[in-house]
Amino acid sequence: MTEPVALAWSGGRDSALALWELRRRGGRVVALLTTVGQDDGRVTMHGVPGPLLRRQAGALRLPLVEVAIPAPCPDAVYEARMAAALARPPLDGVGRIAFGDLFLVDVRAYREERLTAAGRCAEFPLWGSDTTELAHRFLDLGFAAVVTCVDTRRLDRSFAGRPFDAALLGALPPGVDPCGERGELHTFVFDGPGFSSPVAHEVVGVVEWDGYAVADLAVPRSAGGGPAPALIDLGPEPTV
Repeated sequence: MTEPVALAWSGGRDSALALWELRRRGGRVVALLTTVGQDDGRVTMHGVPGPLLRRQAGALRLPLVEVAIPAPCPDAVYEARMAAALARPPLDGVGRIAFGDLFLVDVRAYREERLTAAGRCAEFPLWGSDTTELAHRFLDLGFAAVVTCVDTRRLDRSFAGRPFDAALLGALPPGVDPCGERGELHTFVFDGPGFSSPVAHEVVGVVEWDGYAVADLAVPRSAGGGPAPALIDLGPEPTV
């Protein structure tokens, strides 16, 4: 049987492509692993609220492990809480953790170092891909996403809340990576290969904080129950 793998999950474009690529290679993805703010329950940096994140995991039919972290989060706290998550089901029997990183060598080295210390292996199914080609492949495969967060020091506020589509890619200024690998923009994927149904959502506003513009996403009242939540309850967070 193929060795199980868990995928570090932001809910955005690179995560969705990494899941698609792992499955294309015959990988057996058994869980999604994400970090959320312990105060607001939103996906770190992406700003996606917990209810939408769980509907997304439900539409993908994969269990979701949420690790709550403070903001800012000291390295020791982050590492302790991730270690606690890896020690519990469904991650305790998973030896490989995959990431959607593309070319940031220091980020890859950090992940490899920490997972090696934990007796696990890191995998990077998209590593070294041309990011312009990858962004267009995302659209060609039929994925659909919305921009959730932009760094306003690199990209205009007006990009927050826009569909991630060919028109947006054509409007990106020079120097902005189309996959946002340097943090220029983040996304929420709501449909595409592997989804049982689109994840209903709406943009109810855009807020700005500390140099970022964040689209405030919500579940529409008309959306009903949606897919069954796939959340794995980790219980109380360890104190560090």
